[in-house]
Amino acid sequence: MDEKGSNTHTDAAAMSIVQRGNLKTLEQTLRKQWRLGQNIVLCWSADERGLLVVMVPHYFLGNYCAGDNHDNEEFVRELISGSRRRSRDDMFAISKRLEVAPTFIKLSSPLSDEAAVLNAVEQMICRYGVSYVDSRAVLLFDIVEFSLFTPFEQASQLNSLSYSFNSAYNKLASIGIDIDFARTTTGDGYYVWNKSLGPEANRDLFYFMLLVVADNAVARAASKGNTVPRIRTAYHVGGHYELYQAAGVNPSVFSYIVGDVTIELARMVDTAVAEQILVGEFDTSIVDSNLGSQKVPAPAFVSACNRGLAALAGVQLSGKRLNAMRCQLTEYLDCDATRQIFRLLITDKHGLSRYAHNLQVSLDLEGRRLELGLEQARLNSAMTDTAAPEPRQEAVVPDSALEPAASAEELFDDLAQLLARRRQGGVGEE
Repeated sequence: MDEKGSNTHTDAAAMSIVQRGNLKTLEQTLRKQWRLGQNIVLCWSADERGLLVVMVPHYFLGNYCAGDNHDNEEFVRELISGSRRRSRDDMFAISKRLEVAPTFIKLSSPLSDEAAVLNAVEQMICRYGVSYVDSRAVLLFDIVEFSLFTPFEQASQLNSLSYSFNSAYNKLASIGIDIDFARTTTGDGYYVWNKSLGPEANRDLFYFMLLVVADNAVARAASKGNTVPRIRTAYHVGGHYELYQAAGVNPSVFSYIVGDVTIELARMVDTAVAEQILVGEFDTSIVDSNLGSQKVPAPAFVSACNRGLAALAGVQLSGKRLNAMRCQLTEYLDCDATRQIFRLLITDKHGLSRYAHNLQVSLDLEGRRLELGLEQARLNSAMTDTAAPEPRQEAVVPDSALEPAASAEELFDDLAQLLARRRQGGVGEE
């Protein structure tokens, strides 16, 4: 399977020799024009003699979105979201607005309109560019006190966490949930996301998180020494940019993400304590059998996921059958003895704040009860020095208390910094 979840081997087999030759020529030309990441492709259009592409220097988008013209930022995000194919008229309109002439790539014969061919071209264009995803669920698993362990222990802990990912994947696959997950390492943990998009993909990633945390807890209970990590975990939904890092002289098939969602996850986890599971404050879509698709806040999303956890009954954790699992956000009783959702006001080292929720998980493993996350008693003491619990209120949060959304210019700067860190070995990809 490739990054977009399609079977490239099947697609290639369905293509004619002529079209495979076209793709080979296109790949060679794009690689040459790409110049080891100096240039990126924004969009493409089929031409009777080949292809038209809009290609710009990697710093172009940051400069174009700089300043107070928010229309430019919105234009760029729309341009690099979803399919990159444009009509010929749209292609020249885009070129005119960006003041960049389209580049013509000559092919030996016209491109076929077959889905397999167009899909292959689309994937190729994305690998040589930057994409924007407006809404996706992403996880951050962070190993507690990672820097205090020996190199051997660090390697063992990263390997243990990776095994928990694979174990969770297999457990979901065994009940018919196929999650095509991707990950990048932060050095002391991983960002993980589902390559698929949509309500079901977000729900499946939530189930994936629960199984990873459960597998880690069971493994830690049975381990000796420091071979299995203590982790803190966060789940959030938001936008991000996606790019492909160079592998030698080619862009790799592994993507990296950076944006609002990864920034928020990092700041949430930075204040979390060992074994805590945080859920960000977001709105996302769910699919309800009675109400259809609708957008709901994080507490309603968690409740919807909890209602579906019966599907996980029967999976094995360290040889023991999971009889039941349930999850909920930490609650409190207000002055009217009504249950309300706890909100955690998390303030980072920059003085910027955001809200999150504390997730509690209960498992029944063949009659043995296992609690994951922080229960309310531990939460009250653990969060005293990091984040103040606050009741769920309808009052509007003052703008000064919350961090404004990062601009496109700042996010492209983050992309450049991320690449620099990877070149220096500070952050790697598994």
